[in-house]
Amino acid sequence: MAHILIIDDEEVFARNIAKFLEKSGHLTTTALTADSGLLAFHGVNPDMIILDYLLPDSDGLKLLAKFRAEDPNIPVLMLTGHGSIELAVNAMKAGANDLLTKPVGLEELRQRIERFAAQQKQTHRLRYFEARDMQAGQRILGESPAIVELRGHVQRMAAISGQAPPVLIRGETGTGKELVARALHDDSPRHNQAFIELNCAAIPSQLLESELFGHEKGAFTDAKERKIGLIEAADGGTLFLDELGEMDLALQAKLLKVLEDGRFRRLGSLQERQVDIRIVAATNCDLEALIQQGRFRNDLYFRLRVLTIDVPPLRTRGNDIVILASHFLDQFALRYHRQALALTTDARKALLQHSWPGNVRELRNVMEQAVLLAPNTSISASDLLLPRTAHPDVNAQPDTSLPGSLVDQMERTLLVQAIEKTGGNISSAARALGISRDTMRYRIEKHKLHIPKKT
Repeated sequence: MAHILIIDDEEVFARNIAKFLEKSGHLTTTALTADSGLLAFHGVNPDMIILDYLLPDSDGLKLLAKFRAEDPNIPVLMLTGHGSIELAVNAMKAGANDLLTKPVGLEELRQRIERFAAQQKQTHRLRYFEARDMQAGQRILGESPAIVELRGHVQRMAAISGQAPPVLIRGETGTGKELVARALHDDSPRHNQAFIELNCAAIPSQLLESELFGHEKGAFTDAKERKIGLIEAADGGTLFLDELGEMDLALQAKLLKVLEDGRFRRLGSLQERQVDIRIVAATNCDLEALIQQGRFRNDLYFRLRVLTIDVPPLRTRGNDIVILASHFLDQFALRYHRQALALTTDARKALLQHSWPGNVRELRNVMEQAVLLAPNTSISASDLLLPRTAHPDVNAQPDTSLPGSLVDQMERTLLVQAIEKTGGNISSAARALGISRDTMRYRIEKHKLHIPKKT
């Protein structure tokens, strides 16, 4: 489906073209003059243009030159009632992609439009791969055993062909779950198709269903036109659902049906549609705890956890912290046009001693700040501006009487210190640790911590 701008001073002709193209599933906007066409071009941001050669206030070649100056890649089909070789040559020189002589056959017009749409899709796909290749080195960096194991899991799960089962990615906020999802897609047989992501926590629940499944015109009050949902848009590719634990129960049931048989309905439609997508979901919540609370469907959970990847927190990855920090230094030095930057010994030590409650996202932000503010090409510990709140006592020994691994014990220590320093204020403690309030509450329940009542 494309949004097509039709600029032609013959109103009946323009309206007939618009109706015909809309029946083929496209959106259209019509304009009868060059001035109104230019305004529409800026207003609707069309995917392609049908442009008449002769207009009452200008000729099409001059208007085409303005379009090309602002968007060199938009397809333009020029129409004329006076076809000639000279006009065709001038039109192509001006940047027209094609030229048709009136009267125009509607079926021929549709075929030209579909050809433009296919070419445009291929161009977008090539740009996607170029961007992907440029960013390939940014994914899943590190040499720690946990990351080496994670990369192996990703490669094996990505290689599954056919109707690949869903993947559930678990990990704390900021650990890089989206990068894992992208690697699963890019290394899979679906890599030539779309990768579409949606943060379920970023959209109100009443809008999330329409965003996922789409809707028909008139399905609800504000549904003034048909909309294709992300499930349909991802057909053949991968749909990444981040923060899945925030999805409400009714929508979870519909998602389960898509996982089971690949079928869904747009809102307001009676017709079921079939899609072939791989769903990759991510969460920083304990879904089993949400099931106990009645906030997550156990059948959806069992369907999702067929393949599971746990992304380790940064604090457990040892020297990966320095590897990632150096990578971010190079990245931001290039972005902000600075000379090559390097970490000093004391900076490396400070990075390794920090607890990184915000994980890789926090590290990335710290390094960006250092690149922007550091006066020299050597980044010292003082340039890192690491927060001092909610750090564990480096001299404290884990309480071996407590259950769980050393990581669990250190996590508990962090939580206790943050709660004590904020006087039991959960929101403030969460901010100090760089995590969400919901994540904070989940970890409090996990460690069965006592929260002092405010007096």
